[in-house]
Amino acid sequence: MFISLIADYGTGDPAFTEVAQRLQMALPQAQLHLLSVPPFSTLATGFWIAQLGLNPGPKERLIYHNCAPRQDDPEARRDNEGEGLTYALLPNGVKVVGVNAGYTLSFIKHHAKVLHTVNVDRGGSQFRSRDVFPPAAAALANEDFKLLGELLTPEQIPDVPSDRVAWVDGYGNLKTTIPAHTIQLEPQTKVVIRVGDAVSDAVYSDGSFKVPEGTLAFAPGSSGWSAPGEAEPQRWMELFLRGGSAWERFGKPRLNQKITRIA
Repeated sequence: MFISLIADYGTGDPAFTEVAQRLQMALPQAQLHLLSVPPFSTLATGFWIAQLGLNPGPKERLIYHNCAPRQDDPEARRDNEGEGLTYALLPNGVKVVGVNAGYTLSFIKHHAKVLHTVNVDRGGSQFRSRDVFPPAAAALANEDFKLLGELLTPEQIPDVPSDRVAWVDGYGNLKTTIPAHTIQLEPQTKVVIRVGDAVSDAVYSDGSFKVPEGTLAFAPGSSGWSAPGEAEPQRWMELFLRGGSAWERFGKPRLNQKITRIA
């Protein structure tokens, strides 16, 4: 089984190894692949759950995610209690197990064939993804569904926020939550983009490299997915500075920063 472990522990944090050990105790043949998102970034977590889960990959796949800001209740916590565990089954058979917090399930909520709470303790440890959740994740991966709880509906999960920075890749490209099909412009149209307090000219392109060196492109990016019943694949817009970093051009914006096209 191919397991994608998505969490906000931090790049290189030994917490990834601790959780991986617990998962492999129950799934000893699994291959684990780690993906670190920024602290408390449920938007990035949800984006990568969909990007990895809805695109082609090995037949036997589990996405185990943990980004739990414990923001569902502002009061003091009893026994480190936090947001509850959930299980989703995607149309291609990918199983998704993790905490329902913020936007973690927003990108897949309309794609999931099955979406349930999981009946495990919501407290018991500050490090629930290591100490509490792995046995439940392993049971669900092995199609033991005795722990499944209430059915969740898409209406119980927040929508993907529009016009936000969803991810910054290693080249400084800004992946956004702007659906590509909502942009109706002719190629080479000049636009003005604001990200937070920073503003820059850009050129709309139907392919990021169809702009000269040093030009900021506003173009459909490499991220997106197809799903049964959808006429066209979902694509997301990117801001791409050829030969440079769009992230630096816009003052190094944080994830979830608002993006506005002002001209």
